[in-house]
Amino acid sequence: MIQSPGFLMTVLAFVAVIGPLVFVHELGHYLVGRWCGVKAEAFSIGFGPELFAWVDRRGTRWRVAALPLGGYVRFKGDMNAASQTDPAWLEMPASERAQSFPAKPLWQRAAIVAAGPAINFLFAILILATFAFVHGESRTPAVAGQVQPGSAAAAAGIVAGDRIVSLGGRAMDTFDDIRLYAQIRPGDPVEIVIDRAGKRIVRQGRIGSVTEDDGMGNTFQIGRLGLAPGKPVIEPVSLLRAPVVAIERTGQIIRTMVETLGQIVSGGRSVKELGGPLKIAQVSGQAATLGIESFIFFAALISINLGFINLLPIPMLDGGHLLFYGIEAVQRRPVSAAAQEWAYRSGLAVLMAMMLLVTFNDLSSFGLWKSLSGLIG
Repeated sequence: MIQSPGFLMTVLAFVAVIGPLVFVHELGHYLVGRWCGVKAEAFSIGFGPELFAWVDRRGTRWRVAALPLGGYVRFKGDMNAASQTDPAWLEMPASERAQSFPAKPLWQRAAIVAAGPAINFLFAILILATFAFVHGESRTPAVAGQVQPGSAAAAAGIVAGDRIVSLGGRAMDTFDDIRLYAQIRPGDPVEIVIDRAGKRIVRQGRIGSVTEDDGMGNTFQIGRLGLAPGKPVIEPVSLLRAPVVAIERTGQIIRTMVETLGQIVSGGRSVKELGGPLKIAQVSGQAATLGIESFIFFAALISINLGFINLLPIPMLDGGHLLFYGIEAVQRRPVSAAAQEWAYRSGLAVLMAMMLLVTFNDLSSFGLWKSLSGLIG
């Protein structure tokens, strides 16, 4: 059973995960901005009241704020932390205007915005590449070593020794591919293509659903076929191949995120499965109790999450800015100020609604609402 961390460890673990990842994200914006000749007026880790700050020789104010839930780089020409353009940038002297963000070519503005999510992905790839180099790569064949009696695999007629060629039309190269495909599709119908002694067989089945406990009092459904692998195969990974393995794993994680998000949007999964900062803090503390490698791997997952979320086409996020730049590239002129203002207000409303939803889910998972109902009742 997972040991429950204390409150202080949970807080420290959360800050140790979020703080560096936010810094890395904003550092991507800052470094590419400097490379493009844009002056950064402020570099903030966190929001809210300022805890401490200093100003460097370039005039950038580096600040640490009380709420470590994000950060921002405010460039010259930005009106606020959301990087809305300040109309007054056109009134700047020519020398200052040349250093402002809005004055830069479209490709440079897009590069500066995309650098934040990109460096989050690179940070995660570096961690995963190190793990691959140290521990090797799992290449266990997608062959049924054992079939659990009464399982979804048994119901589909799979027997030990069958090689799983594909699930739902997706090729299964390793046993990990089977696990990753099944675990986010509990109860879903699936076409199973198997190879039995060289003969191709197509079966129609349904992925099994089991209830698991995350060790923190929360239960959830997870998909299982009921297969066990044969003898594990771990291949050594060279220093040159390690980044390739890491990129492949990052792609798998992102694909799982996209598919899971699609299931939530389509109603296939409950919105209750969405977690927020409180849940991240809780899991951070749990990961810290499992050792330094588990904690670092968890940080890599959160870094990928941070990069992915920021690329969503929602105004206020990096993806929203990139959407505007895409429209600007097509129509050969910037999106009107009125349209941007409307979009930013709508984006803020969406983000606030999402924050309220995930916070409600987090508090529900902690049992707060049950406790309150018990007090009222």
